[in-house]
Amino acid sequence: MTERQKDRPWLMRTYAGHSTAEASNELYRRNLAKGQTGLSVAFDLPTQTGYDPDHILARGEVGRVGVPVSHLGDMRRLFQDIPLEQMNTSMTINATAMWLLALYQVAAEEQGADIAQLQGTTQNDIVKEYLSRGTHVFPPGPSLRLTTDMIAYTVNHIPKWNPINICSYHLQEAGATPVQEISYAMSTAIAVLDSVRDSGQVPEERFGEVVARISFFVNAGVRFIEEMCKMRAFSRIWDKVTHERYGIENAKQRRFRYGVQVNSLGLTEAQPENNVQRIVLEMLAVTLSKDARARAVQLPAWNEALGLPRPWDQQWSLRIQQVLALESDLLEYEDIFAGSHVIEAKVDSLVADCLAEIDRIQEMGGAMAAVESGYLKSQLVSSHAERRARIEAGEDKIVGVNCFQQTEENPLTADLDGAIMTVDSAVEALTVERIGRWRAERQESSDRQGNGDPFVFPTTQQALERLKEAAAGTENLMEATLECARAGVTTGEWSSALREVFGEFRAPTGVSSAPVAVTAEPGTPMHEVREKVSRTADELGSGRLRLLVGKPGLDGHSNGAEQIAVRARDAGFEVVYQGIRLTPEEISSAALAEDVHCVGLSILSGSHSALVPDVLERLRLAGAGDIPVIVGGIIPNADAVTLKAAGVAAVFTPKDFGITEIIGRIVDEIRKANKLAPLDMNNEFVASTEVPA
Repeated sequence: MTERQKDRPWLMRTYAGHSTAEASNELYRRNLAKGQTGLSVAFDLPTQTGYDPDHILARGEVGRVGVPVSHLGDMRRLFQDIPLEQMNTSMTINATAMWLLALYQVAAEEQGADIAQLQGTTQNDIVKEYLSRGTHVFPPGPSLRLTTDMIAYTVNHIPKWNPINICSYHLQEAGATPVQEISYAMSTAIAVLDSVRDSGQVPEERFGEVVARISFFVNAGVRFIEEMCKMRAFSRIWDKVTHERYGIENAKQRRFRYGVQVNSLGLTEAQPENNVQRIVLEMLAVTLSKDARARAVQLPAWNEALGLPRPWDQQWSLRIQQVLALESDLLEYEDIFAGSHVIEAKVDSLVADCLAEIDRIQEMGGAMAAVESGYLKSQLVSSHAERRARIEAGEDKIVGVNCFQQTEENPLTADLDGAIMTVDSAVEALTVERIGRWRAERQESSDRQGNGDPFVFPTTQQALERLKEAAAGTENLMEATLECARAGVTTGEWSSALREVFGEFRAPTGVSSAPVAVTAEPGTPMHEVREKVSRTADELGSGRLRLLVGKPGLDGHSNGAEQIAVRARDAGFEVVYQGIRLTPEEISSAALAEDVHCVGLSILSGSHSALVPDVLERLRLAGAGDIPVIVGGIIPNADAVTLKAAGVAAVFTPKDFGITEIIGRIVDEIRKANKLAPLDMNNEFVASTEVPA
C-alpha cells in the first residue's frame, strides 16, 4: 500500500427492473446483498410515457423493459424492506420524472424517512428524449417547466437529491460524435440553468446550490483514449460555463459530477462473448483517470444485445466493477495521465470544437430552439448514418461482425432462448387487473395521512383539478403533484391531466433532411440496389416503390428505423415514416392510405409478439394481406420463427448490420409478394424464371 490514502470506490449499480414491483424488489434486495452500493431503477415504457397499463398504447409493453409503477401502491411494493433514507437511488425517468419523484418521496415519508436525507437522481433530461430515446410527452416549453420546478423544489426540500442528470448517453447511442455529445449536453444544461435562474424560484445567492446538484449521465464507448479525453473536456467546459456564465465562485459547486453506463450501442449479437472485453475497456475509460473519474458506474450485461439479462448476467457485470475497485491498485494513485502531452492535445482540440458548436446552438436560440427546428436531430441522424456506412464498408472494424466472423460454438448461447430472461405474458393481464382494482378500491381520502378530513385531504378528482389549475398558472407543480400521489392518482391520470393543459409533442424525425451517407457509383452495392429498386418499380408500373417504416407501441428507440428510412430513401424508395408511438391500427391504416409495397416494423422493447400479429391481421382484414411485412429489432430466435409462421416475410436483428443489404432483401420480398421473378442485377434475371408461389 502506498502512503496515500486509498480513494473511495464509485457507486456500483446495475440497471434493473422488470415484470412487477414485487419481482423487481426481490431483484434489488438480492443485488444489494451481493455488494451493489446503489439502485438504478428501470421503468417500463408505459410508466416512462405516462400511460396506465390498460391504455391501448401500453399493449405488449407492460413490464418488459422495466418495472410498471402506476400509483403509490406500486412504489410501496417496489421498495418494501429497503430503507430509502439509507439508499442512493437512480431513476431513469424523464417526462414523468416529477410524478415518480413524488411517489418516491411519499413512500419514503411512509417509512418514516426524513426527506432531507434522501439521496439519488432522477434523469429528467427531456432534450435527449426528443433526439434519441423517444419517451417525451409534452412540448419543449412545458417539459422545461417541469424540470425547472423539480430543481427548485429539491434544492429547497431534498437538498441531497440530483433532480436532473443531463444525459449524453443516448446521444452517443443515436450516433453522436464526442463533439456533438459534449456540445448538445452542455447546451441542454445551459437551457436548464437559464430556466431555473429566470424563474426566480431560487435566490441569486443560492444559485450555486442549483449548479452543485446538476449531474450528468454519459456514455463510454470502446475508443478508450477518446472517451477518457472526452470526460476531461466535459469537466473543463462545465467549469468554464458555470464560472463565466453563472458566476459560481465556489470550485466545489462547479465540480463536474457524472455517472456512466458504458456503451450498449457497441454490444453485438454476433459473438456476444466479445462484449465482456468491450465492457471492461469502456469502464476503464471512466475510472482510470482520477481527475475525470465517474461518481457512479453501471455496466450492461454481455447478452443485452440478445434480450433481457438474467440475474446471473447482472452479477457478472457487478463483479467486473468489484474486481477493478477492490483487487487492483487503481484507487491508490493520483491521476496517472496528468502531464501527458497526447492527452492534453486531444482534450484541447475537443474543448475548442465543442465551444464553437455550443456557440452555434446559442445563436439559434439555445437547445430548445435547436430541437424544435430539427437541427440537433438531423445532425445526429447524419452522423449515425456515416458511422453505419463506415462499418458496412469495413473502415470501422467490429470483431465478430465485419471481421473475424468465423467462430467456435459458443457454450454461453448454446441454448440461445435460455440465455436471456423472458417476461411472462401473464404479467400484463395481472397488472391491468390490479390497476382496475386500485381505481375501484382506493378510499379517496380515508386512507390518507391524518385519516382524513376531505377539506384537508382532497379526493382523487380534486387533486387532479388542483394539478390542472396549477399547470394553467405559474406556480411550482411539485406540491400539486405530491397531493396527487397521496390521493391515489395513477400515472396515466397525472399525465392525462397535464396533457389537457400542455398538449403533446411529436419530435422531428430528422430523416428528410439527412444527407446521403452511402454513394451509388457504378460497381458499388448501393448502385446495384438502386437499379434493383428502379427495375422493380418499372415492372410494377408504380412510379416508385413505397416503403412504410412503422414504430408500433411505445418503443422510442428510433435509431434503427431512421437509418432504414434514410437508406431506403437514398436507394430510390418513397419512404413513409411518421415517427414513433403508433398503434397497429394507425400503421395498417397508413399502409392502405399510402398504397405501400412493403411495411417495415421496428421494435426493440420486446412487444413484437403482441403488436406484429395485430398489424398482420388488420392488413388481412382490409384485403391487403399480400403486402409483405418485415420486422427488425431485438428478437429471440424462437420469436422470429413464430413471427414468420404468422406471416412475417423477414426478420432482421442486430447481427444484420448491412443496411444496404437489408434494403436489397426488402426489394426481394416485394418481388416475391408480387410474383415477379427473382432479380440479380449482375446477371439480370436469374437463370430460373420460375415464378415463386
